[in-house]
Amino acid sequence: MPGISGLALYLPPYRVNLEDWCEWNDQPWDKVRKVVGRSFRMRGPEQSVYTLAANAVWRLIEAYDIDPREIGYLALGTESSSDNSAGAVIVKGMLDDALAAHDLPPMARECEVPEYKHACLGGVYALKGALRYLATDGADRKAIVVCSDIAEYERGSSGEPTQGAGAVAILLEAEPKLLHIDLSSSGSASDYRMVDFRKPFARFRGQPQRSDGQMQDLPVFNGRYSTSCYVDATRAAINAMLARRGGGRRADYFHTVDAVFMHRPYHRMPSAGWAMAYLFALADGDDDNRAELCEYAEAAGIDPHALLAEIRNVAPDMRSRVAAGESGKDAFPLAGDLMRYLRKTELWQNLVAGKLSLGSEMMRDLGNLYTAALPAWLAAGFTQAHRDTLNLGGQQWLALGYGSGDAAEALPMRVAENWEAAAARINFTEALGLPLDLSAEQYAALHDGHPADVEPAPASDEFVVDRIGNIDRPDFRDVGIEYYRYVPAAEAGAAAKKAVG
Repeated sequence: MPGISGLALYLPPYRVNLEDWCEWNDQPWDKVRKVVGRSFRMRGPEQSVYTLAANAVWRLIEAYDIDPREIGYLALGTESSSDNSAGAVIVKGMLDDALAAHDLPPMARECEVPEYKHACLGGVYALKGALRYLATDGADRKAIVVCSDIAEYERGSSGEPTQGAGAVAILLEAEPKLLHIDLSSSGSASDYRMVDFRKPFARFRGQPQRSDGQMQDLPVFNGRYSTSCYVDATRAAINAMLARRGGGRRADYFHTVDAVFMHRPYHRMPSAGWAMAYLFALADGDDDNRAELCEYAEAAGIDPHALLAEIRNVAPDMRSRVAAGESGKDAFPLAGDLMRYLRKTELWQNLVAGKLSLGSEMMRDLGNLYTAALPAWLAAGFTQAHRDTLNLGGQQWLALGYGSGDAAEALPMRVAENWEAAAARINFTEALGLPLDLSAEQYAALHDGHPADVEPAPASDEFVVDRIGNIDRPDFRDVGIEYYRYVPAAEAGAAAKKAVG
Protein backbone atom coordinates (compact mmCIF):
# COMPACT_ATOMS: atom_id res chain seq x y z
CA MET A 1 0.00 0.00 0.00
CA PRO A 2 1.73 3.24 -1.12
CA GLY A 3 1.96 6.28 1.11
CA ILE A 4 4.14 9.01 2.59
CA SER A 5 7.88 8.62 3.23
CA GLY A 6 8.94 12.20 3.92
CA LEU A 7 7.82 15.77 4.61
CA ALA A 8 9.58 19.13 4.31
CA LEU A 9 8.39 22.69 4.92
CA TYR A 10 9.31 26.14 3.77
CA LEU A 11 7.97 29.18 5.61
CA PRO A 12 8.82 32.76 4.65
CA PRO A 13 10.65 34.53 7.47
CA TYR A 14 8.23 37.47 7.68
CA ARG A 15 5.94 36.99 10.69
CA VAL A 16 2.98 38.87 12.13
CA ASN A 17 2.63 38.28 15.85
CA LEU A 18 -1.12 38.18 16.48
CA GLU A 19 -0.76 39.76 19.91
CA ASP A 20 0.82 42.75 18.16
CA TRP A 21 -1.86 42.63 15.47
CA CYS A 22 -4.55 42.77 18.17
CA GLU A 23 -2.92 45.86 19.63
CA TRP A 24 -2.77 47.54 16.21
CA ASN A 25 -6.43 46.81 15.56
CA ASP A 26 -7.92 47.03 19.06
CA GLN A 27 -8.92 43.35 19.03
CA PRO A 28 -9.18 41.00 22.08
CA TRP A 29 -5.92 39.07 22.22
CA ASP A 30 -7.23 36.38 24.56
CA LYS A 31 -10.04 35.48 22.15
CA VAL A 32 -7.82 35.60 19.06
CA ARG A 33 -5.21 33.41 20.77
CA LYS A 34 -7.78 30.76 21.68
CA VAL A 35 -9.68 30.74 18.39
CA VAL A 36 -7.06 31.60 15.76
CA GLY A 37 -3.50 31.06 17.01
CA ARG A 38 -0.35 33.00 17.84
CA SER A 39 1.07 34.25 14.54
CA PHE A 40 1.08 33.92 10.76
CA ARG A 41 3.65 34.24 7.99
CA MET A 42 3.63 36.50 4.94
CA ARG A 43 5.36 36.29 1.60
CA GLY A 44 8.05 38.91 1.38
CA PRO A 45 9.98 40.72 -1.31
CA GLU A 46 11.28 38.41 -4.04
CA GLN A 47 8.85 35.61 -3.09
CA SER A 48 5.92 34.00 -4.89
CA VAL A 49 3.86 30.83 -4.60
CA TYR A 50 6.32 29.13 -6.97
CA THR A 51 9.46 30.03 -5.00
CA LEU A 52 7.76 28.83 -1.80
CA ALA A 53 6.98 25.52 -3.52
CA ALA A 54 10.45 25.06 -5.00
CA ASN A 55 12.09 25.85 -1.66
CA ALA A 56 10.00 23.18 0.09
CA VAL A 57 10.80 20.54 -2.55
CA TRP A 58 14.48 21.44 -2.50
CA ARG A 59 14.55 20.91 1.27
CA LEU A 60 12.80 17.56 0.78
CA ILE A 61 15.38 16.44 -1.78
CA GLU A 62 18.23 17.45 0.50
CA ALA A 63 16.77 15.99 3.70
CA TYR A 64 15.88 12.60 2.20
CA ASP A 65 18.82 12.25 -0.24
CA ILE A 66 16.46 11.81 -3.18
CA ASP A 67 17.95 10.93 -6.53
CA PRO A 68 16.18 13.42 -8.84
CA ARG A 69 16.26 10.89 -11.70
CA GLU A 70 13.89 8.65 -9.71
CA ILE A 71 11.14 11.29 -9.47
CA GLY A 72 8.45 10.38 -12.00
CA TYR A 73 5.66 12.60 -10.70
CA LEU A 74 5.88 16.16 -9.38
CA ALA A 75 2.50 17.71 -8.63
CA LEU A 76 1.63 21.19 -7.35
CA GLY A 77 -1.48 21.70 -5.25
CA THR A 78 -2.36 25.38 -4.88
CA GLU A 79 -5.08 27.98 -5.13
CA SER A 80 -2.58 30.84 -5.38
CA SER A 81 -1.06 30.15 -8.80
CA SER A 82 -0.47 33.24 -10.89
CA ASP A 83 0.04 31.51 -14.24
CA ASN A 84 -2.92 29.91 -16.02
CA SER A 85 -0.72 27.86 -18.32
CA ALA A 86 2.23 26.46 -16.39
CA GLY A 87 2.32 25.09 -12.85
CA ALA A 88 4.49 22.34 -11.40
CA VAL A 89 6.83 22.54 -14.39
CA ILE A 90 7.91 25.98 -13.10
CA VAL A 91 8.98 24.31 -9.87
CA LYS A 92 10.77 21.58 -11.83
CA GLY A 93 12.75 24.21 -13.74
CA MET A 94 13.90 25.90 -10.56
CA LEU A 95 14.91 22.59 -9.00
CA ASP A 96 17.03 21.73 -12.04
CA ASP A 97 18.91 25.01 -11.55
CA ALA A 98 19.67 24.14 -7.92
CA LEU A 99 20.65 20.59 -8.84
CA ALA A 100 23.06 21.93 -11.46
CA ALA A 101 24.56 24.32 -8.91
CA HIS A 102 25.29 21.30 -6.71
CA ASP A 103 26.67 19.20 -9.59
CA LEU A 104 23.72 16.83 -9.37
CA PRO A 105 21.78 15.34 -12.30
CA PRO A 106 18.54 17.03 -13.37
CA MET A 107 15.10 15.56 -12.88
CA ALA A 108 13.96 13.13 -15.56
CA ARG A 109 12.42 14.54 -18.73
CA GLU A 110 9.62 11.96 -18.48
CA CYS A 111 8.52 13.31 -15.09
CA GLU A 112 4.80 14.23 -14.97
CA VAL A 113 4.11 17.80 -13.81
CA PRO A 114 0.39 18.35 -13.11
CA GLU A 115 -1.14 21.20 -11.12
CA TYR A 116 -4.26 20.57 -9.02
CA LYS A 117 -6.62 23.38 -8.08
CA HIS A 118 -9.57 23.12 -5.78
CA ALA A 119 -9.11 25.66 -3.02
CA CYS A 120 -7.61 24.07 0.09
CA LEU A 121 -8.28 20.55 -1.23
CA GLY A 122 -6.00 20.77 -4.27
CA GLY A 123 -3.09 19.24 -2.37
CA VAL A 124 -5.15 16.23 -1.27
CA TYR A 125 -6.31 15.66 -4.84
CA ALA A 126 -2.66 15.84 -5.93
CA LEU A 127 -1.81 13.34 -3.20
CA LYS A 128 -4.47 10.93 -4.44
CA GLY A 129 -3.12 11.31 -7.96
CA ALA A 130 0.36 10.45 -6.72
CA LEU A 131 -0.89 7.36 -4.90
CA ARG A 132 -2.67 6.14 -8.03
CA TYR A 133 0.49 6.78 -10.05
CA LEU A 134 2.57 4.70 -7.63
CA ALA A 135 -0.01 1.90 -7.67
CA THR A 136 0.05 1.66 -11.47
CA ASP A 137 2.66 2.83 -14.00
CA GLY A 138 4.94 4.52 -11.45
CA ALA A 139 5.41 1.65 -8.99
CA ASP A 140 9.21 1.73 -9.34
CA ARG A 141 9.49 5.53 -9.14
CA LYS A 142 9.09 8.24 -6.50
CA ALA A 143 6.39 10.89 -6.42
CA ILE A 144 6.48 14.34 -4.88
CA VAL A 145 3.48 16.52 -4.11
CA VAL A 146 4.07 20.10 -3.05
CA CYS A 147 1.29 22.16 -1.49
CA SER A 148 2.03 25.86 -1.71
CA ASP A 149 -0.21 28.81 -0.97
CA ILE A 150 -0.48 32.44 0.04
CA ALA A 151 -3.55 33.22 2.13
CA GLU A 152 -4.38 36.92 2.01
CA TYR A 153 -7.51 38.67 3.25
CA GLU A 154 -8.55 42.28 3.09
CA ARG A 155 -7.38 44.36 6.01
CA GLY A 156 -10.28 44.96 8.37
CA SER A 157 -12.11 41.79 7.29
CA SER A 158 -12.99 38.92 9.64
CA GLY A 159 -10.47 36.73 7.85
CA GLU A 160 -7.51 39.05 8.37
CA PRO A 161 -6.00 37.26 11.42
CA THR A 162 -6.24 33.91 9.56
CA GLN A 163 -3.72 34.76 6.85
CA GLY A 164 -0.56 32.80 6.12
CA ALA A 165 2.00 31.69 3.54
CA GLY A 166 4.15 28.61 3.11
CA ALA A 167 4.66 25.29 1.39
CA VAL A 168 4.95 21.62 2.33
CA ALA A 169 6.56 19.01 0.08
CA ILE A 170 5.56 15.36 0.44
CA LEU A 171 7.60 12.34 -0.69
CA LEU A 172 5.48 9.34 -1.67
CA GLU A 173 6.68 5.80 -2.37
CA ALA A 174 5.22 2.36 -3.01
CA GLU A 175 6.77 1.21 0.29
CA PRO A 176 6.23 4.21 2.57
CA LYS A 177 8.31 4.94 5.65
CA LEU A 178 5.84 7.22 7.49
CA LEU A 179 2.22 6.58 6.53
CA HIS A 180 0.37 3.93 4.55
CA ILE A 181 -2.73 5.47 2.91
CA ASP A 182 -5.71 3.24 2.19
CA LEU A 183 -7.40 4.79 -0.85
CA SER A 184 -9.73 1.81 -1.19
CA SER A 185 -11.40 2.83 2.08
CA SER A 186 -11.29 6.60 1.59
CA GLY A 187 -14.36 8.81 1.41
CA SER A 188 -15.16 11.65 -0.99
CA ALA A 189 -17.83 14.35 -0.97
CA SER A 190 -18.64 17.26 -3.26
CA ASP A 191 -21.51 19.71 -3.67
CA TYR A 192 -21.59 23.12 -5.36
CA ARG A 193 -22.02 25.87 -2.75
CA MET A 194 -21.92 29.07 -4.85
CA VAL A 195 -20.64 31.78 -2.50
CA ASP A 196 -18.72 30.05 0.30
CA PHE A 197 -15.18 31.10 -0.70
CA ARG A 198 -14.37 32.09 -4.25
CA LYS A 199 -11.73 33.79 -6.37
CA PRO A 200 -13.44 34.97 -9.57
CA PHE A 201 -11.20 36.81 -12.02
CA ALA A 202 -13.65 39.71 -12.03
CA ARG A 203 -12.56 40.68 -8.53
CA PHE A 204 -9.14 41.74 -9.82
CA ARG A 205 -10.72 44.91 -11.17
CA GLY A 206 -10.94 46.18 -7.59
CA GLN A 207 -7.72 44.72 -6.18
CA PRO A 208 -4.86 46.98 -5.09
CA GLN A 209 -1.99 47.20 -7.57
CA ARG A 210 1.28 45.86 -6.18
CA SER A 211 4.37 47.90 -6.91
CA ASP A 212 6.44 44.74 -7.52
CA GLY A 213 4.23 43.61 -10.42
CA GLN A 214 2.85 40.57 -8.59
CA MET A 215 -0.81 39.83 -8.15
CA GLN A 216 -2.95 40.64 -5.11
CA ASP A 217 -5.23 37.69 -4.39
CA LEU A 218 -7.94 38.70 -1.91
CA PRO A 219 -10.85 36.20 -1.94
CA VAL A 220 -14.60 36.65 -1.80
CA PHE A 221 -15.92 34.82 1.26
CA ASN A 222 -18.81 34.58 3.70
CA GLY A 223 -17.59 33.48 7.12
CA ARG A 224 -20.63 32.00 8.86
CA TYR A 225 -21.79 30.30 5.67
CA SER A 226 -18.28 28.87 5.23
CA THR A 227 -18.39 27.34 8.70
CA SER A 228 -21.67 25.56 7.92
CA CYS A 229 -20.21 24.31 4.63
CA TYR A 230 -17.09 22.99 6.41
CA VAL A 231 -19.20 21.08 8.93
CA ASP A 232 -21.51 19.60 6.29
CA ALA A 233 -18.77 18.66 3.80
CA THR A 234 -16.51 16.94 6.33
CA ARG A 235 -19.51 15.05 7.71
CA ALA A 236 -20.35 13.77 4.21
CA ALA A 237 -16.75 12.66 3.52
CA ILE A 238 -16.57 10.79 6.85
CA ASN A 239 -19.90 9.11 6.15
CA ALA A 240 -18.68 8.02 2.71
CA MET A 241 -15.49 6.57 4.23
CA LEU A 242 -17.33 4.72 6.99
CA ALA A 243 -19.86 3.33 4.50
CA ARG A 244 -17.01 1.82 2.46
CA ARG A 245 -15.44 0.31 5.56
CA GLY A 246 -18.76 -1.35 6.44
CA GLY A 247 -19.85 -3.01 9.67
CA GLY A 248 -20.36 -1.61 13.13
CA ARG A 249 -21.85 1.64 14.29
CA ARG A 250 -20.37 4.72 12.66
CA ALA A 251 -19.99 6.54 15.99
CA ASP A 252 -17.66 3.78 17.24
CA TYR A 253 -14.98 4.86 14.73
CA PHE A 254 -14.61 8.22 16.48
CA HIS A 255 -13.47 6.38 19.60
CA THR A 256 -11.17 3.86 17.93
CA VAL A 257 -9.15 6.10 15.59
CA ASP A 258 -5.87 7.06 17.25
CA ALA A 259 -5.28 10.55 15.82
CA VAL A 260 -7.07 12.97 13.51
CA PHE A 261 -5.60 15.68 11.25
CA MET A 262 -7.86 18.10 9.38
CA HIS A 263 -7.69 21.15 7.20
CA ARG A 264 -7.28 24.03 9.64
CA PRO A 265 -7.97 27.58 8.45
CA TYR A 266 -7.56 28.56 12.10
CA HIS A 267 -6.93 26.76 15.38
CA ARG A 268 -10.47 26.05 16.58
CA MET A 269 -12.12 25.01 13.31
CA PRO A 270 -10.93 21.35 13.24
CA SER A 271 -12.16 20.60 16.75
CA ALA A 272 -15.57 22.06 15.92
CA GLY A 273 -15.78 20.06 12.69
CA TRP A 274 -14.76 16.78 14.36
CA ALA A 275 -17.15 17.25 17.29
CA MET A 276 -20.05 18.09 15.01
CA ALA A 277 -19.31 15.04 12.87
CA TYR A 278 -19.57 12.89 16.01
CA LEU A 279 -22.94 14.39 16.89
CA PHE A 280 -24.15 13.63 13.36
CA ALA A 281 -22.86 10.05 13.67
CA LEU A 282 -24.85 9.61 16.88
CA ALA A 283 -27.99 10.98 15.20
CA ASP A 284 -27.51 8.62 12.26
CA GLY A 285 -26.82 5.62 14.51
CA ASP A 286 -28.88 3.07 16.41
CA ASP A 287 -31.11 3.53 19.44
CA ASP A 288 -28.16 3.56 21.84
CA ASN A 289 -26.41 6.23 19.78
CA ARG A 290 -29.47 8.45 19.70
CA ALA A 291 -30.02 7.92 23.43
CA GLU A 292 -26.46 9.12 24.05
CA LEU A 293 -27.10 12.21 21.91
CA CYS A 294 -30.36 12.96 23.73
CA GLU A 295 -28.58 12.65 27.07
CA TYR A 296 -26.07 15.30 26.02
CA ALA A 297 -28.84 17.53 24.71
CA GLU A 298 -30.84 17.35 27.94
CA ALA A 299 -27.74 18.15 29.99
CA ALA A 300 -27.21 21.22 27.79
CA GLY A 301 -30.85 22.31 28.08
CA ILE A 302 -31.59 21.59 24.41
CA ASP A 303 -34.75 19.89 23.18
CA PRO A 304 -33.55 16.44 21.97
CA HIS A 305 -36.38 16.08 19.44
CA ALA A 306 -35.63 19.45 17.90
CA LEU A 307 -31.93 18.56 17.76
CA LEU A 308 -32.61 15.25 16.01
CA ALA A 309 -34.93 16.97 13.57
CA GLU A 310 -32.15 19.43 12.74
CA ILE A 311 -29.40 16.97 11.97
CA ARG A 312 -30.68 13.38 11.58
CA ASN A 313 -30.13 12.08 8.06
CA VAL A 314 -30.52 15.60 6.65
CA ALA A 315 -28.07 17.34 4.34
CA PRO A 316 -28.96 21.04 4.20
CA ASP A 317 -29.50 22.54 0.78
CA MET A 318 -26.82 25.20 1.02
CA ARG A 319 -27.63 26.71 -2.38
CA SER A 320 -31.25 27.22 -1.36
CA ARG A 321 -30.05 28.95 1.80
CA VAL A 322 -28.20 31.46 -0.35
CA ALA A 323 -31.24 32.04 -2.57
CA ALA A 324 -33.41 32.54 0.54
CA GLY A 325 -30.99 35.08 2.02
CA GLU A 326 -30.06 32.72 4.87
CA SER A 327 -26.35 32.35 4.13
CA GLY A 328 -25.54 34.43 7.20
CA LYS A 329 -27.40 32.04 9.49
CA ASP A 330 -25.92 28.92 11.10
CA ALA A 331 -27.23 25.80 9.33
CA PHE A 332 -26.92 23.77 12.56
CA PRO A 333 -27.72 26.16 15.44
CA LEU A 334 -28.79 23.54 18.00
CA ALA A 335 -25.92 21.19 17.21
CA GLY A 336 -23.58 24.16 17.48
CA ASP A 337 -24.97 25.05 20.91
CA LEU A 338 -24.50 21.46 22.04
CA MET A 339 -20.96 21.38 20.65
CA ARG A 340 -20.05 24.49 22.66
CA TYR A 341 -21.55 22.93 25.80
CA LEU A 342 -19.50 19.76 25.30
CA ARG A 343 -16.24 21.76 25.27
CA LYS A 344 -16.42 21.73 29.08
CA THR A 345 -16.95 17.97 29.42
CA GLU A 346 -14.73 14.91 29.73
CA LEU A 347 -16.11 13.64 26.42
CA TRP A 348 -14.50 16.61 24.68
CA GLN A 349 -11.13 15.96 26.29
CA ASN A 350 -11.13 12.32 25.23
CA LEU A 351 -12.87 12.37 21.87
CA VAL A 352 -11.89 15.78 20.49
CA ALA A 353 -8.93 17.38 22.25
CA GLY A 354 -7.23 14.01 22.69
CA LYS A 355 -7.67 12.85 19.09
CA LEU A 356 -6.60 16.21 17.60
CA SER A 357 -3.79 17.03 20.01
CA LEU A 358 -0.73 15.62 18.23
CA GLY A 359 1.15 18.57 16.70
CA SER A 360 -1.78 20.95 17.22
CA GLU A 361 0.02 23.35 19.55
CA MET A 362 2.93 23.69 17.12
CA MET A 363 0.51 24.70 14.36
CA ARG A 364 -0.55 27.86 16.19
CA ASP A 365 2.45 29.67 14.70
CA LEU A 366 1.83 28.87 11.03
CA GLY A 367 -1.41 30.66 10.18
CA ASN A 368 -3.63 29.46 7.35
CA LEU A 369 -1.62 27.70 4.65
CA TYR A 370 -4.62 26.66 2.51
CA THR A 371 -3.52 23.46 0.68
CA ALA A 372 -0.42 23.17 2.87
CA ALA A 373 -2.28 23.32 6.20
CA LEU A 374 -3.14 19.60 6.41
CA PRO A 375 0.30 18.21 5.46
CA ALA A 376 1.94 20.78 7.75
CA TRP A 377 -0.12 19.39 10.63
CA LEU A 378 1.01 15.86 9.76
CA ALA A 379 4.59 17.10 9.83
CA ALA A 380 4.01 18.75 13.20
CA GLY A 381 2.47 15.56 14.55
CA PHE A 382 5.45 13.44 13.58
CA THR A 383 7.86 16.08 14.87
CA GLN A 384 6.19 16.12 18.27
CA ALA A 385 5.94 12.32 18.38
CA HIS A 386 9.64 11.94 17.58
CA ARG A 387 10.61 14.55 20.16
CA ASP A 388 8.46 12.90 22.85
CA THR A 389 9.53 9.36 21.83
CA LEU A 390 5.92 8.23 21.36
CA ASN A 391 5.07 4.73 20.20
CA LEU A 392 3.13 5.29 16.97
CA GLY A 393 3.87 2.21 14.87
CA GLY A 394 0.64 0.67 13.56
CA GLN A 395 -1.60 3.47 14.80
CA GLN A 396 -4.70 4.30 12.76
CA TRP A 397 -4.85 7.96 11.68
CA LEU A 398 -7.41 9.95 9.75
CA ALA A 399 -6.65 12.88 7.45
CA LEU A 400 -9.61 15.08 6.52
CA GLY A 401 -9.07 17.45 3.62
CA TYR A 402 -11.50 20.20 2.71
CA GLY A 403 -11.90 22.77 -0.04
CA SER A 404 -14.16 25.79 0.08
CA GLY A 405 -17.34 24.07 1.13
CA ASP A 406 -17.68 22.28 -2.18
CA ALA A 407 -15.62 19.16 -1.46
CA ALA A 408 -13.94 17.09 1.24
CA GLU A 409 -11.81 13.94 1.41
CA ALA A 410 -11.39 11.44 4.26
CA LEU A 411 -8.17 9.41 4.04
CA PRO A 412 -7.59 6.55 6.51
CA MET A 413 -3.90 6.08 7.26
CA ARG A 414 -1.69 3.66 9.18
CA VAL A 415 1.60 4.73 10.73
CA ALA A 416 4.49 2.68 9.38
CA GLU A 417 6.60 0.58 11.69
CA ASN A 418 10.03 2.11 12.29
CA TRP A 419 8.73 5.55 11.29
CA GLU A 420 11.23 7.32 13.53
CA ALA A 421 14.12 7.58 11.05
CA ALA A 422 12.00 9.30 8.39
CA ALA A 423 10.33 11.54 10.99
CA ALA A 424 13.73 12.67 12.29
CA ARG A 425 14.41 14.27 8.90
CA ILE A 426 11.28 16.48 8.95
CA ASN A 427 12.44 20.09 9.21
CA PHE A 428 9.43 21.55 11.03
CA THR A 429 11.47 23.25 13.77
CA GLU A 430 14.08 24.49 11.31
CA ALA A 431 11.37 25.91 9.04
CA LEU A 432 10.04 28.03 11.90
CA GLY A 433 13.58 29.41 12.21
CA LEU A 434 14.23 32.88 13.57
CA PRO A 435 11.42 34.94 12.03
CA LEU A 436 11.41 38.66 11.40
CA ASP A 437 8.53 40.17 13.37
CA LEU A 438 6.87 42.89 11.32
CA SER A 439 5.82 46.27 12.62
CA ALA A 440 2.39 47.64 11.79
CA GLU A 441 3.89 49.73 9.01
CA GLN A 442 5.89 46.83 7.54
CA TYR A 443 2.85 44.56 7.68
CA ALA A 444 0.73 47.13 5.84
CA ALA A 445 3.45 47.56 3.22
CA LEU A 446 3.72 43.82 2.51
CA HIS A 447 -0.02 43.28 2.62
CA ASP A 448 -0.89 46.18 0.35
CA GLY A 449 1.73 45.34 -2.25
CA HIS A 450 4.62 47.68 -1.48
CA PRO A 451 7.39 45.23 -0.51
CA ALA A 452 10.12 47.73 -1.38
CA ASP A 453 9.35 49.32 1.99
CA VAL A 454 10.58 46.12 3.72
CA GLU A 455 14.21 45.07 3.65
CA PRO A 456 14.41 41.56 2.15
CA ALA A 457 15.73 38.86 4.45
CA PRO A 458 18.98 37.36 3.13
CA ALA A 459 18.24 34.32 0.92
CA SER A 460 20.33 31.21 1.52
CA ASP A 461 20.14 27.91 -0.36
CA GLU A 462 16.79 28.95 -1.79
CA PHE A 463 14.97 30.44 -4.76
CA VAL A 464 13.87 34.04 -5.22
CA VAL A 465 11.99 35.98 -7.88
CA ASP A 466 14.80 37.70 -9.77
CA ARG A 467 12.56 39.91 -11.92
CA ILE A 468 9.22 40.01 -13.71
CA GLY A 469 9.14 40.44 -17.46
CA ASN A 470 7.68 43.55 -19.08
CA ILE A 471 8.65 43.22 -22.74
CA ASP A 472 5.79 43.38 -25.22
CA ARG A 473 7.21 43.45 -28.76
CA PRO A 474 5.98 41.64 -31.87
CA ASP A 475 9.14 39.49 -31.88
CA PHE A 476 9.25 38.73 -28.11
CA ARG A 477 6.84 38.93 -25.19
CA ASP A 478 7.34 38.11 -21.51
CA VAL A 479 4.89 40.47 -19.79
CA GLY A 480 4.18 39.19 -16.28
CA ILE A 481 6.43 36.14 -16.53
CA GLU A 482 8.49 35.59 -13.38
CA TYR A 483 12.20 34.85 -13.70
CA TYR A 484 13.79 32.99 -10.81
CA ARG A 485 17.25 32.69 -9.33
CA TYR A 486 18.74 30.09 -7.00
CA VAL A 487 20.85 31.64 -4.22
CA PRO A 488 23.45 29.17 -2.89
CA ALA A 489 24.34 29.23 0.79
CA ALA A 490 27.88 30.34 -0.04
CA GLU A 491 26.63 33.32 -2.08
CA ALA A 492 24.34 34.36 0.76
CA GLY A 493 27.18 34.15 3.26
CA ALA A 494 29.44 36.27 1.06
CA ALA A 495 26.74 38.90 0.64
CA ALA A 496 26.17 39.07 4.39
CA LYS A 497 29.92 39.38 5.05
CA LYS A 498 30.18 42.17 2.48
CA ALA A 499 27.27 44.02 4.08
CA VAL A 500 28.88 43.81 7.52
CA GLY A 501 32.22 44.96 6.15
